[in-house]
Amino acid sequence: MELSAIMSPANYPEKSCSYSQAITLTKRRQIVQSRKLKYVRTTSTSLKLPPVITDCDNAEVIGARECKGKEWIHFVGVGGCGLSALAALALKQGYEVSGSDIMWSDAMDALREEGARVYIGHSELNLRKNNGLMPDSLVVSSAIRGGNVEILHAESVGIPVYKRGAWLGRITKGYNLIAVSGSHGKIHVMSACVELLRPDKIFGFELYDIYQLRLILEGKTTTASMLAYVLNAMGDDLTAVIGARVPQLAERNIICGTGCNFVLEADEYDCCFLGVTPQIAVVTNVDWEHVDMFQDEEAVKTIFRKFISQIRVGGHLLLCCDSPVACSLVNKTGSGSALPVLHNDAFQISTYGISSCNDWHALSISSNSCGGSDYQLLHKGLHIADISLQMPGVHNVLNSLAVIATISALSTDQKNFLSSIASLKLHLQNFEGVFRRFERIGTVRGCHIYDDYAHHPTEIQAVLQAARQRFPFQELVVIFQPHTYSRLAALKDDFAIAFTNADRVVITEIYEARETNLWKINGHDLAISIVGPPSEFVPSLIQVLEMLVVQISKDPDHETVILTLGAGDITSVGRKLLIELQHKLL
Repeated sequence: MELSAIMSPANYPEKSCSYSQAITLTKRRQIVQSRKLKYVRTTSTSLKLPPVITDCDNAEVIGARECKGKEWIHFVGVGGCGLSALAALALKQGYEVSGSDIMWSDAMDALREEGARVYIGHSELNLRKNNGLMPDSLVVSSAIRGGNVEILHAESVGIPVYKRGAWLGRITKGYNLIAVSGSHGKIHVMSACVELLRPDKIFGFELYDIYQLRLILEGKTTTASMLAYVLNAMGDDLTAVIGARVPQLAERNIICGTGCNFVLEADEYDCCFLGVTPQIAVVTNVDWEHVDMFQDEEAVKTIFRKFISQIRVGGHLLLCCDSPVACSLVNKTGSGSALPVLHNDAFQISTYGISSCNDWHALSISSNSCGGSDYQLLHKGLHIADISLQMPGVHNVLNSLAVIATISALSTDQKNFLSSIASLKLHLQNFEGVFRRFERIGTVRGCHIYDDYAHHPTEIQAVLQAARQRFPFQELVVIFQPHTYSRLAALKDDFAIAFTNADRVVITEIYEARETNLWKINGHDLAISIVGPPSEFVPSLIQVLEMLVVQISKDPDHETVILTLGAGDITSVGRKLLIELQHKLL
């Protein structure tokens, strides 16, 4: 498949980004230094990619002294999924890497094995080597607050400090950047054609009106992972940075290639995605997810509009227009139709979704023998192919549509795209999913244990819909750990109605993450407000584990699905439960 050429880096707009009001890039005089790349990006023979011409005269600021030998990058907050991926990529690209965090993580184990120096705790000593040299740059996680000792010391000695978004802008310059963005949210699909899994359900939703089917849209992580996996499997020697581990990728959350394409999961948190200028931008949906960062949905829409405005001239926007909020981000022409024509003078716009009003849409969605979904792929009303996925849920149908539309946008013409459709179908079918996205932990007798990252009401609805598709008749027990006080306080009413597809719900105490409890709210407040299934509050994860072992052991052959949900340490419960049950029942 032949992919379109990209713009010369000389035409890319320069970006500048400060750390925050309290922490800014060093005020000392910085020197812009022209330098050669430490690696060479070449053309992929299988995909016939055009070469990338790097303009070394437009190199980023790297510091107030000449860089000798390897450039040394220090990552503050390296244990998280965002910065650990960037640190891993830097190692693969030949940088010297160090990093620090307040707690150890599996990601830090992996970085240390690859040659990075990683530290527990933040200290000026982390920025010094025995020979007196210091890092050329600091890259800082969005989770790091003002006053961090490493950042303050770096500023005092003239080391540039990059927020994650600014660093992404630096490392993606010169690539054909494909930025996959989006939060969560509900979509309304007109005239959707979905086959029934059981008489009263459509993939877990009550059949109240086939013509007003309400579905759930998944976020950017699975879409970006699926896109990176499929492109790589089709022979594209791309680079990718994903915000979660992907079991089928050799490096789990990154790909370090030599081609011109760069797939990035572009995060709106802390306005991170404003640091990049994509050639292709995907917006899966827009919703008020980060309540600690954005005041309301309008604030989220504003920041997404800014992101879209940064698409390069001649680029491409791919939009899920089943989402009214996402659709509202761009100008429309025409009236009286279900979906007016979207337009922008600077770049092309294509749409995807379940609705037939989209350019790319799915028809006749049904469950398959693998527990996933089959559908007919149509482009502007014309049948293109029959697609089969092994992952359940309509949200994964939407994710696959985004991947298909993106690969089509990369193609030089429709003929080249159609010639590759058989390969595209195969690799979509082979994609197994993402770590902590409806991840199967194991099965003991009749108990099936799954884990998911869902921590927003819409995510919860999506994963429960997927669980019901795969396990339509088994008892579904959900263990949910709320993530951050601010999110629960702002969205408690939405959380209360998000568990209707479960048979039983257990709520734990809130995982506080980066917050203090200014709202005086706790997990019990949510437990007593759950609408639908019976619910209870069990504060600690140890208590939850003990309770589950006792209850499952009473009737070990009873068909039960245990689904742990949350973005905190709830992820440890499923694996511990599996070990306990194996020891006791096998």
